Amino acid sequence: MNSAPTLAARASSITNGQNMVAIASGKGGVGKTWLAITLTHALAKQKLRTLLFDGDLGLANLDIQLGLMPKHDLGSVIAGRLTLNQAVLTYEEGNFDIIAGRSGSGGLANVPVSRLQILGDDLNLLAAAYDKVIIDLGAGVERTVRQLAQSVGTCIVVATDEPTSLTDAYAFIKVTHVERPGEDIRIVINMANSTREGERTYNTLLKACEGFLKISPPLIGVIRRDNKVRESIKSQSSILTRFPNTEATTDVERIAEKLKERVSSK
Repeated sequence: MNSAPTLAARASSITNGQNMVAIASGKGGVGKTWLAITLTHALAKQKLRTLLFDGDLGLANLDIQLGLMPKHDLGSVIAGRLTLNQAVLTYEEGNFDIIAGRSGSGGLANVPVSRLQILGDDLNLLAAAYDKVIIDLGAGVERTVRQLAQSVGTCIVVATDEPTSLTDAYAFIKVTHVERPGEDIRIVINMANSTREGERTYNTLLKACEGFLKISPPLIGVIRRDNKVRESIKSQSSILTRFPNTEATTDVERIAEKLKERVSSK
C-alpha cells in the first residue's frame, strides 16, 4: 500500500510540515492516543495516504492499542540502526502506515535535542509521501514534546471537562503560542456528555486564551462519551473496525472531514 520512499530519493520534496498534524494534550488520560489512531483511520477511509507516528517518546503505546508487535520501532531509528522510512509498517486492517515507538521504555524521553532535530527533519522528509501525517505527541509540555511539534502544520489540543485537563491544555497552548506565534492550534473536547456540553467546555478554554493570550484557537470538534471506545481499546483494535457506527466514530469522522478539506484546498 503506502510504499515508503527512501529519504535520499525524496530530498527535494520536503513538505515544510503543512500536511503534518500533531495531537497533543496538557495531561494524560484524555484520549489523545485513541484520537490519533481513530483520526488516522478515518482519514485513510477517505482515501488519503496516511502515516501515524508515535511521538510519545516516554510512554509509547500505539502498537499496544492496535495489538501490533512491530519488528522495528523508533528506538532503532534513534540508535542509528535504521532510517526512519525503514521503520514504517502498514496496519492492514486500517490501510494506513505506522511508525511505532518503543513500548514500555521511557529511555527515548532523554534523546538529545540534536538527535530530535534530525528525527524531525527526517519525518518532514518522509511526510512528502503522504497526504496526512498524524503525530501522537507525549502529554505535557516537556522538551521532547515541544521539539517534535515544531514543524507541524496544525496542532490539535485534546481536553475534557475536568478542571485539571483544561488548566493543562491552556498551559500547552500558552507555551506553544509563546514559542511559535501564529501556530495553527485547534481544540478537540473529548468524552463530552453531549455536543452542547462539549461546546460549553470549549468556551471556558477559549475565554482563558482570549483573556490572557489574545488568541482564539477554533474548536475542530466535540467527541461524545461512548462506552464502545473503552471496548475497542480493550480489544486492541480500531473503533472504526469494531464499532464503525457509534457516536464517537461519527464525531471523529467529522473532524477528519475538516482536515481533509485542508488537503483539498491546497
